[in-house]
Amino acid sequence: MFSLKNKTALVTGGASGIGLAISQAFAQAGASVHILEINGDLAQQVANDITATGGQAQAHTIDVSNQAQVVELIGTIAQQSPIHILVNNAGVAHIGKADTTEEADFDRIFRINIKGVYNCLYATIPHLKANGGGVILNMASVAASVGIPDRFAYSMSKGAVLTMTLSVAKDYLNDNIRCNCISPARVHTPFVDGFLAKTYPGQEAEMFEKLSKTQPIGRMAEPKEVGALALYLCSDEAGFTTGCDYPLDGGFIRLNN
Repeated sequence: MFSLKNKTALVTGGASGIGLAISQAFAQAGASVHILEINGDLAQQVANDITATGGQAQAHTIDVSNQAQVVELIGTIAQQSPIHILVNNAGVAHIGKADTTEEADFDRIFRINIKGVYNCLYATIPHLKANGGGVILNMASVAASVGIPDRFAYSMSKGAVLTMTLSVAKDYLNDNIRCNCISPARVHTPFVDGFLAKTYPGQEAEMFEKLSKTQPIGRMAEPKEVGALALYLCSDEAGFTTGCDYPLDGGFIRLNN
C-alpha cells in the first residue's frame, strides 16, 4: 500500500523539518523526488543521502516567490519526466499582532507563504492537466482554523493556503487533479529548537514542555508523522479524497477548552 513507484514528486522546502520528512517518506515509497529549496547546499545533501540509501532524488535551488524561476524550473523537470505530485510545503513563520507586524515582515510572509504556493500551482497545474491528472498537497496550519496569539501575518497566510486548497480542488475536478491540505499543530522541527534557544536562552527545556502541552495529547508531532499523512494523501489509496483539510494537531482544534 501507499506505493509511489514510477511517480515524480516535487516538494518545496523539502530539505528540512516537515519537508525533509515528506521527501524521505516519498523516496522510501518509490517516488522520484525533486527537492525545491532556497538552500541549495542543504537540498543537495538531502538528495545525496536519499540516493545513498537506494532512493531517487534531485536537488534544485529555487526561490518560490519568484514566478519566472518557478516556471522555468518546473518546466525543465516536466521535460525530464511527467510530474504526478506537488507538495507546497515551503514557508516561513512570524510572531506579531496586527499593530506590531511591520510592512516588510507582512510582505515577506505574503511573498513566500501565499505567492510561493500560487507560483507553484500556476507552474505545475498545466503539466498535471497534460498528464491526465495528479495530486497537490498544501501545508496549512491549525492557525488557519483557530485564533493563535501573536501570529497575525502567519495565520493570514495559512488561511489563504486553506482556501486556495478548496478552490483548486473545485476547479480541477474534471482534470483528475486532487488537492488537499494538512494543518499541523506544533511539530518538533529544528525551527522550534532554534526559536527556543533564541527566545528563551537557559529555559529551553521548560518552554519546550510548556509548548508541548498546548496540544491536548501532551506532546508535539514528529515530522515523520506529517510525512506519513502526506504519503497517504498523495497515494492512489486516497483517490476518493479531495478538497479536505486534515488537522494533525493532537486534539488542538477540537479538544482545547
